[in-house]
Amino acid sequence: MNAYLEHRAREVFTSIRYATIATSNGQGDPWNTPVQAAHDREANIYWLSDKRSQHSRNVRQNPNVFIVFYDSTALPGEGEGVYLKATAVELAELDEIRQARHIIGEADVPSAEKFAGDSILRLYKAVPTDAWMNTAEVRDGVFIRDYLVEIPLAALHTRQQEDPGEPTSPSGGTK
Repeated sequence: MNAYLEHRAREVFTSIRYATIATSNGQGDPWNTPVQAAHDREANIYWLSDKRSQHSRNVRQNPNVFIVFYDSTALPGEGEGVYLKATAVELAELDEIRQARHIIGEADVPSAEKFAGDSILRLYKAVPTDAWMNTAEVRDGVFIRDYLVEIPLAALHTRQQEDPGEPTSPSGGTK
């Protein structure tokens, strides 16, 4: 596995607060939604949404989701993203809700009961099953294409110690 891509994937994943979540309903109709997201040390992803939103209804009908964290301000050919296939669920247990609120950084807002029962706002959790990082093919200094390379989920775990120094890119320099 490419140590540079694993290092960059961890950096992108831990520094970007917004992601797009692709869902589909029970009939397979797709929907893509940007959300503010946070993750725990094992790369599980959490977000807060209105339970009536299309993506929230889709998660209840079909838990299979695809999530991308990327820098939308990057120049063409320079963008990097982390792509995750995951299983999502709307949290219902009060202990899980409290834990998710702590991870999101909202532990001081109203009690967990405000995100359960008949409440409109809900917390969601996605557990990744597969991960990829994009990289570019460049020939003679010309961008040819962007493609994905599978990375181990453990590369996104923040409980790991950061690698000493910055790994070099596949071309030998730092990116």
